Amino acid sequence: MEKILNIGVRLSSERNLDELLVYILKSVMELAGCDAGTLYLREGDALNFEVMRNDTLGTYSGGSGEKAQLPPVPLDRGNVCAMALLEDRTICIEDVKNNRDYDFSGPIRYDAMTGYNTRSMLVVPMRNRQGERIGVIQLINALDEGGNVCAFDRDMILVLESVASQAAVTIQNVWYMEEIEALIQSFVRVMSSAIDERTPYNASHARHMAEYGGRFVEYLKTCEGQKVFSQEEKEEFLMSILLHDIGKLVTPLEVMNKEKRLFPEQHGAIAHRMEVIRLLAEIDRLAGRITEAEKQERTDGTLEAWKLVEEIDSAGFVRDEQLERLKNLYGRTYRDEQGTVRPWLEPEEYAMLSIRRGTLSEEERGTMEEHVSVTDRLLSQICFPEKLSHVREWAAAHHELLNGTGYPEHRKGDEIPYEVRMITILDIFDSLVADDRPYKRAMPVERALAILREMAGQEGKLDPELTELFVKSRCWEEAPGEPPIDKDRGGC
Repeated sequence: MEKILNIGVRLSSERNLDELLVYILKSVMELAGCDAGTLYLREGDALNFEVMRNDTLGTYSGGSGEKAQLPPVPLDRGNVCAMALLEDRTICIEDVKNNRDYDFSGPIRYDAMTGYNTRSMLVVPMRNRQGERIGVIQLINALDEGGNVCAFDRDMILVLESVASQAAVTIQNVWYMEEIEALIQSFVRVMSSAIDERTPYNASHARHMAEYGGRFVEYLKTCEGQKVFSQEEKEEFLMSILLHDIGKLVTPLEVMNKEKRLFPEQHGAIAHRMEVIRLLAEIDRLAGRITEAEKQERTDGTLEAWKLVEEIDSAGFVRDEQLERLKNLYGRTYRDEQGTVRPWLEPEEYAMLSIRRGTLSEEERGTMEEHVSVTDRLLSQICFPEKLSHVREWAAAHHELLNGTGYPEHRKGDEIPYEVRMITILDIFDSLVADDRPYKRAMPVERALAILREMAGQEGKLDPELTELFVKSRCWEEAPGEPPIDKDRGGC
């Protein structure tokens, strides 16, 4: 009775399927007092070998060890384990070699190869809570107190059936949890892919970060004094990475995809305006209002203005000298066909071209920064299980900086969790080296690392210790033969 109770306690707490299957078979073998056993699980029209144990031969397979290299058992009535499942009944056989009801060619071949002597057998079907038969436990060679092979005690059959049913319910629960986790992971991949599909820019950002993050977590295990992530904590961390930009689903594409300072319609308007100014100059010359030299001066001016606009529009950084020339250009005017005085550059065009670094105005940058607040709002609607309870917080805080200059909450120091500090480093690094950003060229890795160190040291924005560990980890480099993390974005 104590053994049965202990089995019940263990079955209610075990969540690792491989370890669970091994424990079920070992426990049932111990209760039945037998020498060998096999646990099968149903898959379609066959029973798959999951765990095998033979104490006499000292052979064990399945579970955390190697899988049994045996073909599935078809569900036909000639096989005893298939019959037990099909007819939903326990089958007890005293001597398999003298039994003509079932096909025992498999055990006989096994005995011939190993020298083992299969005699008694007990086969118990496993039923889940819905009464579905999900597998079979096959026990071989019951042993008496002297260690001699004997028939299975029929008085134990009800006990073994009860334990087998408990085991089936637990296995089904583990499957349910795996299905739920697979559903969550699939949802995360879909959401991450949705951002990728929405824009050609920034397409692989989250996936790259997850790859770096997975390797960084493993590297930290080798570093004294650093957090050692459990598998569940690692999964929570990687999920936070994959969802950190989910708020960009509602960011306007014209802002997210803004490759240059000017919007296409602004760029086209300036080009058209320069052409109009040249044509008006030609008309004024033909009408005798200006000389050929004056017309040529005005034409040359439009060409120089257009060259300046093109230079600044795609520049990573606008120099003081360029800004001064732009200011002079903004001050120039011309008269249209109706005689109305108009500027060479409209105020909105001048404002966009005056952006020092990058392509976004302050208003547009604010729109981009809003994505973290949207991320928080979207993730707040998901009922994450306990082991994923930090995903929302970590994902929404990836732009917070240690010196309080980050956003949206301007957290400082210890207000920022360890995991968020890691995500921030990964995010900035990949943003610097990415070659798919519309507003900048890809930066060499060593230059990006120098910027990270500067942000951690002089600027106090990043965790200095974690930054140095990141640099040493080289986690952005794929190990030889290593499959990239999260490559498969489809299915479960």
